[in-house]
Amino acid sequence: MKFAIALYSAAHSPSSRRALRFAEAALAGGHEIVRLFFYQDGVHSASSTIVTPQDDQDIAQQWATFVTQNQLDGVVCIAAALRRGVLNEDEATRYQRSAVNLKAPWELSGLGQLHDAIQSADRLICFGGA
Repeated sequence: MKFAIALYSAAHSPSSRRALRFAEAALAGGHEIVRLFFYQDGVHSASSTIVTPQDDQDIAQQWATFVTQNQLDGVVCIAAALRRGVLNEDEATRYQRSAVNLKAPWELSGLGQLHDAIQSADRLICFGGA
C-alpha cells in the first residue's frame, strides 16, 4: 500500500512520535511512503534551531535521519514555515532575514505537493492538529 503522511504537530508532541513509529512500521511492512508533508506546527520538526532537552528523545532529528536513510520525500509547507520563522536560504534572502534554519533533508513547497501525494497514494494518514 502507498501512504501519504501529513503531520500537523511539533516534534515534541506525542502525535509526532506516533507518526514516526507508524512510518517506520509501514516501511518495515513492505509499504511505500509517497511523501511526508509537514504542516502547521509540524514545520518546527525541520528547524535547526530546536533544542531538545537531554532527557527527551530528539524526534526532529529522528525524522531527519528516517527521511535521509530511506530516501523519502520530506516536504515542509512553505506558508506554514514562513509564519513560524522556518526559512531556507532562498526565503531568508527574499524576506531579508539573517537566519536560515531549515534542516536538510527537508524541502519547502506548497500545498500542491500534499494534493499530488494524495492523488498518488492509496491512503492519506494525518497525525496531530487542532
